[in-house]
Amino acid sequence: MGFSFSQDLGIDLGTANTLVYVKGKGIVVREPSVVARNNSTGDIEAVGSNARNMIGRTPGNISVIRPMKDGVIADYDTTAAMMKYYIRLAQKNRSSFARKPNVMVCVPSGITMVEERAVIDATKQAGAKDAFPIAEPFAAAIGAGLPVWEPTGSMIVDIGGGTTEVAIISLGGIVTSRSIRTAGDNMDESIIQFVRKKYNLMIGERSAESIKMDIGFAGDPTNNEEMDIRGRDLLTGLPKTITITAEEISSALKDTVDAIIDAVKNTLEKTPPELAADIMDRGIVLSGGGALLAGLDSVISEQTKMPVFVAEEPLDSVAIGTGKSLDYIQHFKSQPNISTRSTMD
Repeated sequence: MGFSFSQDLGIDLGTANTLVYVKGKGIVVREPSVVARNNSTGDIEAVGSNARNMIGRTPGNISVIRPMKDGVIADYDTTAAMMKYYIRLAQKNRSSFARKPNVMVCVPSGITMVEERAVIDATKQAGAKDAFPIAEPFAAAIGAGLPVWEPTGSMIVDIGGGTTEVAIISLGGIVTSRSIRTAGDNMDESIIQFVRKKYNLMIGERSAESIKMDIGFAGDPTNNEEMDIRGRDLLTGLPKTITITAEEISSALKDTVDAIIDAVKNTLEKTPPELAADIMDRGIVLSGGGALLAGLDSVISEQTKMPVFVAEEPLDSVAIGTGKSLDYIQHFKSQPNISTRSTMD
C-alpha cells in the first residue's frame, strides 16, 4: 500500500523543545516542550513559548509543566495535549490536511518498549493516523547529512535536553549505541547548584540556560569572560547581583561533560574494527543543542584522538532527519532495527 506524503509530519519530541517538520515545507513549528495547566479545572492555559514565559511567574492555581523528562513521557495526557496543539499549528492554512497525517516521531535509543509504546499512543491520541518511531541518533545522522544507508561507519553524538545519544551507524541501522540521561538540562542544573553553593544565590532555569549559552565552556576557557547574574540571596531573602566567570562555569559543567565523553569512549570501545577505521577517517559529528557548548568539540577530539565536527544545523538535525525519513515509511515497517524496538504495527 502506498502513502500520500503531502500531509505527513516528522516530529522531534524533545525534553526541551518540540520541532515539527512538514514534507516539502521543512520545519514549521519550533516551540519549547512546556505546558501551563490550571490546577483547579485541569484546562491547558498555554503551550510552548507562552507557557515557558510563565516559568517562575505563575499564581498558585497554575502549574508550568515539562511533560517530557529524560527524553521520555513523564506526563502522558499533557504530552498528548501538547502534541495535538503542535500538529494543529503545523496544519494551519493547509487545506490538504483534510485527512489525519502519518507521523514519524523520534525516540531515544535507550528507551524501553513500554516508553516507546507511550510515545506512539500519545502521537495517535494527538491526531496521527499512524505513528512510526525512529531512533533519535539515527534521525540526527540523517539530518546531519551522514551516509547512513552506505556500508561505511558514521558516528553521531546527539546532545539534547534530557538525553545524550551516541551511535555508530552503517547500512541503514544502528550497529552500536549508548543512551545516557545526562545532557543539556543537567548542565543547567549543575550551574544552579554551583551558584547556590558558592554564592548562596538562588537562580532559575532560564538564568542558568542563559549563563550556559553566554559564557559556558567545556574544558579550559580561552578567555575568562564574566557575566552579571541576578537571583535571590538565600541568607537575606533579597534580590542580589553577582559577577560570575567562564572559568567557574567550566568547573560547574565538568561532571556533565565528562559523562558525555565517557559515553563516546564506551561506544567506540564496542565498535567493530572496520567501522572504527571509517570513523577515524570521517570523524565524529555532534548535533543537538548541547553541541553548541563552546569548546566541547575540541575536548572530545582531544580525548578520543579523532576529528570532531559540529553538524551544520545542530538544533534542527533530529527534526530534519525525522522529516526526511518519511520517504522510507515502508522501509521502516519492514526493518524494525531502525527503530529501537519492533513495536510498529
